[in-house]
Amino acid sequence: MTFLEVKDLVKHFPKHGGFLNRVIAKVHAVNGVSFEINRGEIVGVVGESGCGKSTLGRVMVRLLEPTAGQVLFEGEDISQYDHRQMMPFRRRMQIIFQDPNSSLNPRMTVGAMLREAIRFHQIVPHSGQADYVESLLAKVGLHSDDKDKFPHEFSGGQRQRIGIARALAVKPEFIVADEPVSALDVSIQAQVLNLLVDLKDEFSLTMLFVSHDLRVVDHFCDRMLVMYLGHIVEELDCKQSGQAALHPYTKALLGANPIIDPDQRHELTLLEGDVPSPYDPPHGCPFTSRCPLVEPRCREEMPPLVEHTDRHRVACWLVEPSADAS
Repeated sequence: MTFLEVKDLVKHFPKHGGFLNRVIAKVHAVNGVSFEINRGEIVGVVGESGCGKSTLGRVMVRLLEPTAGQVLFEGEDISQYDHRQMMPFRRRMQIIFQDPNSSLNPRMTVGAMLREAIRFHQIVPHSGQADYVESLLAKVGLHSDDKDKFPHEFSGGQRQRIGIARALAVKPEFIVADEPVSALDVSIQAQVLNLLVDLKDEFSLTMLFVSHDLRVVDHFCDRMLVMYLGHIVEELDCKQSGQAALHPYTKALLGANPIIDPDQRHELTLLEGDVPSPYDPPHGCPFTSRCPLVEPRCREEMPPLVEHTDRHRVACWLVEPSADAS
């Protein structure tokens, strides 16, 4: 059975204004997104800033309330659960935030932060909390005496490790990693990514990995979802992303990746035009204003996200579904 399923998920943010502070517009952050995650998978979400990646992850773990749609956790619809009904799922679903500086309480020591989560969810008895905190710190590469320090006493990479330890403290099954390495130096990024890989195997985690770096997603994830203006425009296997990409936007993203071998240079695909306003998205394909292959039909009708081949879905009128798709 599918571990986690998202069905037609929508998230709009109202904009208030005028004399009576009424709703005068809506930001269409996530627009009818649907996908599945199997147990043990790492699914990456990529796209430009403002495409709805982080909003999608926060709605899935109910840090934000969905406007419409469903989030099914092992077949159970949690999208409309109230605070009391969500409590059993809070422990099973955790998030690692992009900026550890703003997500860690500066007035609490590392040990106090971890013990707070452990006590609230009753993970271990009181007598075993000290040993459990030290074991968590050891798993993320920190020392036992770090539990008595405050967040400002650590480097950026160490603070991100604390954020990972806090997410792991309640023994979750599903983690949303919201650009966990984007604020770190490249050398530290590799350390944190390798740590996440090891912890994923050790704790049998399922993850949604949000990033704007396709190289990181290619290396770290099993599948990737490509988002544009709140829509998923393509879903494909990371191992074959370079050869299998079919959507013009995905090809442009992959073509913009820096290359390691200077002898393998290729012509850079430049996207012209501007990203449409999320207050007033286009009626047809959201990529029409920048697509080099746009046709009249693209401006009139939204292409559905259909299966092209197994584990490969594309939302583009110019891509025909494969007869072998199952």
